[in-house]
Amino acid sequence: QVQLVESGGGLVQAGGSLRLFCAASGRTFSSYVMGWFRQAPGKEREFVAAISSTGFSTRYADSVKGRFTISRDNAKNTVYLQMNSLKPEDTAVYYCAGRRGQLLGVSYSDSANFDSWGQGTQVTVSS
Repeated sequence: QVQLVESGGGLVQAGGSLRLFCAASGRTFSSYVMGWFRQAPGKEREFVAAISSTGFSTRYADSVKGRFTISRDNAKNTVYLQMNSLKPEDTAVYYCAGRRGQLLGVSYSDSANFDSWGQGTQVTVSS
């Protein structure tokens, strides 16, 4: 497993932008599919975005498509989530997750398939 540490969360007004960072330890990061999930108070954890091990393939939840962009830099062991046009409903704790593999497959949005998790970073969007 890789160890994951998120950063970049904070308070932003609706319409603003934030960039989340997820730093991974270990030399196997480039062999991991990575994802971002989020959990709002009183709600279940939900899929946000995923990226293949090479970065060539990405997938997004419908609720963030066109506003969020996931990317990675395997040389820096880091995955990013650029969030634009933020809405109050984007308020949540955002978690970085990883699993061994190259391709996204059909289960890219299922959190049960990810076995490495960060501690989360809070994103709050005010109206």
